[in-house]
Amino acid sequence: MQVGMIGLGRMGMNMAARLLRGRHKVVAYNRTPEKVKEIVKKGAKGAYSLKELVEKLKPPRILWLMLPAGKPVDDTIESLKSLLEKGDIIVDGGNSFYKDDVRRERDLKLSGIHYVDVGVSGGIWGLKAGYCLMIGGEKKLYKHLEPLFKTLAPKGGYLYCGHSGAGHFVKMVHNGIEYGMMSAYGEGFEILSASPYASGLDFAKVAHLWNQGSVVRSWLLELAETAFKKDKNLSGIEGYVEDSGEGRWTVQQAIDTAVPAPVITASLFQRFRSRKAESFSDKLLAALRKEFGGHPVKKKTK
Repeated sequence: MQVGMIGLGRMGMNMAARLLRGRHKVVAYNRTPEKVKEIVKKGAKGAYSLKELVEKLKPPRILWLMLPAGKPVDDTIESLKSLLEKGDIIVDGGNSFYKDDVRRERDLKLSGIHYVDVGVSGGIWGLKAGYCLMIGGEKKLYKHLEPLFKTLAPKGGYLYCGHSGAGHFVKMVHNGIEYGMMSAYGEGFEILSASPYASGLDFAKVAHLWNQGSVVRSWLLELAETAFKKDKNLSGIEGYVEDSGEGRWTVQQAIDTAVPAPVITASLFQRFRSRKAESFSDKLLAALRKEFGGHPVKKKTK
């Protein structure tokens, strides 16, 4: 299939490359031309404006957005509306709020333009391992786009979740769970680091051990092992942990629907606290975010 990729950051660049490997035709645009030139070397066609991107795609066009949630997505869609035709499809693969999806689909439908929301998980490892895709929108659009999903995801790694907003809603809850899991690992390793046995423990080996048949094994533990191998006490980074929105939205959704979510809520508040006082637990959270998503960490200053 032919697809236009808008946004060549950590995720967008690798997704475009994976689509090219799957023999799809990719036309790519990014606000900074250097990224466009980089993906052109891998076989994509480059575009240096949204207008040029649209002109290089055959109708009905597919435009896949990998942009920061909120205003950047809205501004890009607003610019595209005057360039696209009836039957064209906009796919938002970023971490948008699901209520924004509902609004965007409704507004675009007035112009005859289709909208699909796709929650994407896989971080910087997705190029190699594939991306987990959670998809919302009209079922017929999901079927039409399925060849792209098959290429981007590993076997069994994509799911039609329901009407508009469902994909990003499921991804939102996924990230809320991620917050809780990461916090539990962080607390556990902090208890180990404060114990009388700390000096004799290699945390990388402990993380590796727990992934060998243990009930707490996970990919996050594999990433913890990698982080500890790089810096056994995480002494080179600050325990400052950002949150990208989905945790807040998950907690708000729990409040709105009167669902008790003490673990996810506490893990969100832990991130707020990390910006004021440092702990070993927060260092591991920061290290894990770097390992799975390439998120920057604050380096210790001497």
